[in-house]
Amino acid sequence: MNLNLPDFAALRILVVGDLMLDRYWHGGTSRISPEAPVPVVLVRDDETRAGGAGNVALNVASLGARVSLIGIAGQDEAGEVLARSLAAAGVDCRLLTPPGARTITKLRVISRHQQLIRLDFEDGFAAAHTEALPEAFAKALEGVDAVILSDYAKGTLQNVEPLIRLARERGLPVIVDPKGRDFSRYAGATVVKPNLSEFEAIVGPCADDATFIAKGAALREELDLQALVVTRSERGVTILERGQPPCNLPTRAREVFDVTGAGDTVIAALGCGVAAGLSLHDATALANVAAGIVVGKLGTATVSTEELREALRAHAGGAQGLLAAAQVATALAQARAAGERVVVMFGPFEPFDVRRLGEIEAASRLGDRLLLIDLADDGDDDALRLHAALRAVDWVVRLPGAEAEALLGRHAPDLVARSGRESAFPKLPAVRVCPVGIAQDPR
Repeated sequence: MNLNLPDFAALRILVVGDLMLDRYWHGGTSRISPEAPVPVVLVRDDETRAGGAGNVALNVASLGARVSLIGIAGQDEAGEVLARSLAAAGVDCRLLTPPGARTITKLRVISRHQQLIRLDFEDGFAAAHTEALPEAFAKALEGVDAVILSDYAKGTLQNVEPLIRLARERGLPVIVDPKGRDFSRYAGATVVKPNLSEFEAIVGPCADDATFIAKGAALREELDLQALVVTRSERGVTILERGQPPCNLPTRAREVFDVTGAGDTVIAALGCGVAAGLSLHDATALANVAAGIVVGKLGTATVSTEELREALRAHAGGAQGLLAAAQVATALAQARAAGERVVVMFGPFEPFDVRRLGEIEAASRLGDRLLLIDLADDGDDDALRLHAALRAVDWVVRLPGAEAEALLGRHAPDLVARSGRESAFPKLPAVRVCPVGIAQDPR
């Protein structure tokens, strides 16, 4: 993966959704209660954090973008704590506090870095609590680059359709973290990002990848979305984008410590990436790396730009650009060890024109790493250096057909991208071949 981190400072993101206050009681435990077979926790520390849409806003702010937040809170002590903590982090809070609403609060008791129990305090929000939302949303859209809708099924977004319609009429991308069994409410959004269980609750069980992809494509078309981005736990993230082949990105977590709030981090990074003009593939790859960082932290957490840069440098480790033949095996082995999906495309790559560039960019979207192999016995080294400088390309090497076949027989790629213009094609029967062409690249 060769991905540069954009500068998000000029962006303004609007987050709308279900707000909650996350409270943490930390303490030690060394005995079992004489009253019941439960541990006794001696509470030493009380911590509060913004959760739900509030955590999404905090993640956006942590990435350096300006962020406004609309949500519902009660006229109570928890609501005041929530508003103060968000404002202190630089979030432009536009909280609605209708009479009768109660701030959603989740209390977690933690001992020795393990969550023992969670206590929820919530009533949900009635339709009357959301009456002021459309007007507040319309006012907040001025100067916004993207809208993120964080739905936790608590009632804030029970009438979300007009919000999506208004944002799309203004040409704004709308990124949705959905909930519930009725995704028709999100029709017309740019991207909807369910996890696998949420996805299967809508389309039914998917016994294999072919069923998953077919049902996902049908749902995307039914809802008139640009894309579905489905997080699939240890199987990574799958992008089902209109006009593009399905793409799966491997999970980036090296050690899972706590998944609390990981979806908030993903939707925040995805929304910022789309707003910054990244392709959906690159924005999702960025969000995937961010999720891999945040699950290594305890509780609802955020990811900083410096953490992302460090993680991107780690994932981009190893040799890049124009490689000698002896370097290729090491580069492929390092990519495989990192769980990266390797795509190979064969040349020669002359002439280099707009059509060829489109084929290379289409091939790069099929995985995390793209290796170009020039099968010509001799050729223009300047042309190889030009290809190695492309952002879509990780490695370029010149290898005669027999050498390429032997190398890839030992270090098989995940996929071969074929344009149909290759003068030769090594025999790799165990590797799937995917055709690419300018027709698959609308740019």
